[in-house]
Amino acid sequence: MTRMSLSVLRFKRIFGLFLVLAAILSAGPSMAEEKLPVLNVGYIFTTHHSPFIVAMAQNEEFKEFGVHLRPVVDKLKYELMDGDKPLALFNIIVNKSGSETTTMFAQGNMDIALASGTAIMAGIDQGTPMKMLCPTHVDGMGLVFPPQSTLKGWDQVAEYIRASEQPVKIGYHSPTSAPRIIIEGALQKAGLKVTQDATAQDADVLLVDLKSTSNFIPALTSGQVDAWVGPAPHPEVSELKKVGHIALDLRDLPPAGAWHNFPCCVMAARDAVIAEHPEVLRKTVELLTKSGHWCNEHKPEEGGILAGWTGSPAEAVQKSTIVFTTDPSENWMLGQGTYLDILNSMNKFRGELKGKSLAEVKDKLFDFSFLSKN
Repeated sequence: MTRMSLSVLRFKRIFGLFLVLAAILSAGPSMAEEKLPVLNVGYIFTTHHSPFIVAMAQNEEFKEFGVHLRPVVDKLKYELMDGDKPLALFNIIVNKSGSETTTMFAQGNMDIALASGTAIMAGIDQGTPMKMLCPTHVDGMGLVFPPQSTLKGWDQVAEYIRASEQPVKIGYHSPTSAPRIIIEGALQKAGLKVTQDATAQDADVLLVDLKSTSNFIPALTSGQVDAWVGPAPHPEVSELKKVGHIALDLRDLPPAGAWHNFPCCVMAARDAVIAEHPEVLRKTVELLTKSGHWCNEHKPEEGGILAGWTGSPAEAVQKSTIVFTTDPSENWMLGQGTYLDILNSMNKFRGELKGKSLAEVKDKLFDFSFLSKN
């Protein structure tokens, strides 16, 4: 081959590469796209996190929402999609508890997560730079007596407590849980004496720390407690298995309306993610809002998805009184103030939140700027 032929061949190769590069660049962002941010996103196997679980399970079925999750590896990796545009790659992490979630936040190994608001509060108190962006749900908590009980409603429960010669023992699964805080607050507001001292025989109610939701049924069956308070779906599961009877929904405790929309789980994010990826968070909150509304309107379908994903009985999920919402309502904010006050009274805080009122630390705890104004 002559030198001129080699030159022509080399020119054709270079020109061909140029054409390929030009084609890639002209194809738009799908081929010459900036690298997507990769974020670790956590949730817990609980019906409280149904909207996120359902969004993963339904994935592109929710494309009509305008925002959805596109599976990359089922249950492990998803692209957050704004229409046909990918915004971020989510690495999905299943956490065992809110405390594990906040530990991962503190280590820098968690970017966005669903967890109990009290756990996030504890992390912020310890100096972890993160904020609550929105609620995930409200309500869905019950007071459960043995299956043979016929008690129904606050009046009958109050009469039972006042007539008892011994303090009525009511179990709870965590000192900072919403059910425990609501039952203690409501009983005290009703003029009943509440204690955690087993020797205080003059009390009306003895609250018993059962350490875990897994101990609800054994404690009731063995007589360790006379009743227990717990979050969905545990009350519904107990009735389904005929090992418990729901005497009342905690939202119906007195004074009327005071315990409606009481907070429990939230979505939170690291401050660095808030600063660097506001559009990702805005769309994630939007997806959680729309998926939550879908769950509220499609209880049987939600139950089927949760049964397959977490093992929660579909019928129990369907009967739950939990309401999914991302709206930080007035009652929700009052509930956050109640949490803060009670946790301070229990000396749970040592740092940023110690001795503070909600008004003093509101900006440290919350960032609602990603919620839709419509």
